[in-house]
Amino acid sequence: MYKVVSLFSGAGGFDWGFHLTSKFTTCLANELKAVPAETFAKNLSMKLVHTPASPHEEDQPLMIQGDVAEVSFACLNGFEPHLLVGGPPCQDFSVVKAGQRKGIQVKRGRLYAQFVRAVTALQPSMFVFENVPGLMSTNKGQAYDTILEDFTNLRIRWREIQEASQVDNGWKRRSKHGYEIIFNGVVDASKLGVPQTRRRLIIIGLRDDLAHELGLFRMVQIREHLKHELTGAGSLMSRYPVTCMEVLEGRTIIELQKKYKEVMDAYDKLWNNPLLPKAADWKRKVWDSLSFDALKDYLLVNHIQPKNTSEIEKAMSEHGEVLKKLGYFGQRVDKLKPKDGTNQVQESDSVMERMRRIPPGQNHEFVRGTPWHVEGRGISLIYRRPYPLKPAPTVVAYGGGGTWGYHYERDRGKLANRERARIQTFTDDFLFAGSPGEIRGQIGEAVPPLLAEKIANALLKVLSVVK
Repeated sequence: MYKVVSLFSGAGGFDWGFHLTSKFTTCLANELKAVPAETFAKNLSMKLVHTPASPHEEDQPLMIQGDVAEVSFACLNGFEPHLLVGGPPCQDFSVVKAGQRKGIQVKRGRLYAQFVRAVTALQPSMFVFENVPGLMSTNKGQAYDTILEDFTNLRIRWREIQEASQVDNGWKRRSKHGYEIIFNGVVDASKLGVPQTRRRLIIIGLRDDLAHELGLFRMVQIREHLKHELTGAGSLMSRYPVTCMEVLEGRTIIELQKKYKEVMDAYDKLWNNPLLPKAADWKRKVWDSLSFDALKDYLLVNHIQPKNTSEIEKAMSEHGEVLKKLGYFGQRVDKLKPKDGTNQVQESDSVMERMRRIPPGQNHEFVRGTPWHVEGRGISLIYRRPYPLKPAPTVVAYGGGGTWGYHYERDRGKLANRERARIQTFTDDFLFAGSPGEIRGQIGEAVPPLLAEKIANALLKVLSVVK
């Protein structure tokens, strides 16, 4: 088993994905918030302690709840993890113009600096850094360039990182090794089987002494392998995305003809309502183009031009494998009764009245200027109803009315948390602690476990050839 250390762990989406491979075990984790830490510890069978903490290897597996700055790595001098993973918030990371090194002055975010402190202290064979794609454009890309340079030149940058983290917790050793960046780019989760439009920045580093031992030719192969796997090039799902209806119904598109027709029939004659001025245009542009054949409409709305029938069959087989892997196949989500109460949902009459007038693929703009109008101009996710034959919109963690995420069925309002968990690809046996609002936050903040599993499987080939 490969040993993983996890920081900024949340409820454990990243680690659950690694767990699903049966090749990785999370030995040490840290999460600031108490409720997500409880969820993580229960699902991954870890002892839960609180900061300040000075963990020893014999304490593992261990979840430390509290500020990462209060976690000391000094007692782990002999511990050698294979992998460190995490997605530190980088909102306070900035780069401003000044007549300093290379013309910029760096102000590193404190939480980012804590992640680098852990890399420096633990010297894992590899690390996976996850963040929002917008980080690449912060300060015209200077923040992103600084992050890459920090990981590559840890011995040179360590003093600056130490100052930024504002703590050493007894750890004063300078880094022995920097890291060779072997993958960095934005990964589109929908191209890897996640039934959701979700894009994340992923940076993967390999310790430079291990990279040197592998040699130039092998390193080129590794980079090509990671690019191939994390862009979905090795799977038809990069062109044939898994849909929200498939994961909620537990069947592939070719098995959902009856359900799809039932869902869409409920919207028939919506345009007859004189209080919906946009409905006639929607009928002309969308409704009239549909055949109401599930497979044909799937190809249409996802702009897929299949090479032949066998390609479609193979793609649907891959969809089936995703459903089986996650335990969804043959299991409709609305029939589940999870012990954490995540399949319970309540919706107000006013919201239901609004949603009954918003068809699939549309949002609050569809009812602008009508009795069901709501503010939210320019925010596409407000009261957005997904199209059943497409990936769902991004599952978000927080927000007021209209941001919960909604169902494709006309007589349904917001999604239940278990439905949101399926769209995020949590397996049904993953149970959450906390109130419905707290669970919503944990689900929305998580890395989709299926995305994490794809990363984990891609890393297995790399770890198998390093010493």
